[in-house]
Amino acid sequence: MKVFFLYVLALVMGISSVKAQAKPSYTQYVLNNYILNPAVSGIENYTDARISYRNQWTGIKGAPVTGYLTIHKPLGKEMRENSSPTSFTPKGINPRGKEYWTNYTAPPAHHGIGIQIINDKAGYLGRWSLAFTYAYHKPVGTKTTLAAGFSAGLSSVNLDRSKIYFGSLDPNDPAIGYASNELTKVKPEMGAGLFLYSARFFLGASVLNVIPGKNRFVKNDRFGDYYTPNIFVSGGYRFALDDNFTLLPSVMYQHWKPQLYGVHLNVKLQYQDYLWTGASYRYSDLISGYAAYAGLNISNTLNLTYSYEVSTTSRLRNYTGNTHEVMIGFIFGNKYGDSCPRNVW
Repeated sequence: MKVFFLYVLALVMGISSVKAQAKPSYTQYVLNNYILNPAVSGIENYTDARISYRNQWTGIKGAPVTGYLTIHKPLGKEMRENSSPTSFTPKGINPRGKEYWTNYTAPPAHHGIGIQIINDKAGYLGRWSLAFTYAYHKPVGTKTTLAAGFSAGLSSVNLDRSKIYFGSLDPNDPAIGYASNELTKVKPEMGAGLFLYSARFFLGASVLNVIPGKNRFVKNDRFGDYYTPNIFVSGGYRFALDDNFTLLPSVMYQHWKPQLYGVHLNVKLQYQDYLWTGASYRYSDLISGYAAYAGLNISNTLNLTYSYEVSTTSRLRNYTGNTHEVMIGFIFGNKYGDSCPRNVW
């Protein structure tokens, strides 16, 4: 079991000499595409802030725990009637009904800025990152907008010796240093993305960890943390089941070297602008699983979503519990009464 535990941590944190660093996993990324694509910066008519906490594989000591804070807002986005889904109040009871989307027109060209703060821990390794984002949104049709964006910041990986159990092994190993947090490396990190969206669909593509390289704790090339580009391609389409319910199936493909991949299938069902629920399935050549989530708008400035994920990887399933993730969203500067004023998703 100890051997398997170390193997799992190697897969998660990318410390194996033949594996590469993957970005943290998120069940609720479909509710916050901004965490994976900087082109989403400023897509809304307001400041969108989200806090997320993810406790992965409960039951394994030192299992991954990830938290993040994201904030983004538009700049120079003129508000005019019928300019976007949050710029007017459609007739009828449901502000997210069919007329809401029928009258949708692409918003004027504008900019978006944001910030992402991520803290990820697994076992004796910790990683944090801080990035600033920028995007430009340009209408390419009456109802369609293309956004292009990039992110730039810093990431750090550190090793905490106090969390390592050496047993009968010699703890004086240069690969892990001689004191807790002695091994800390900081590197620049960049990302870029495109996001095409309209009233009914979205298509996104992004690359994170654009700057490849390796954080070496020692001069020996056998030890270190590899940084290789992470590629995300996603798409989704909204179906209006009736005037109260919408259904949004979506898919995402993730790839990072060397030859590692994951496919995520999602479906989200929303009732008016109050409640939503959904399910997802993750298939990859390392770790697979399925999840369910539910959320609600507590007010027009606060929303909450909880998800529960179960691993289906046979070896992992024998040793671990399941994964919990909570996301709290805050809306600042919403000028409209719509309780769920998300531009599209």
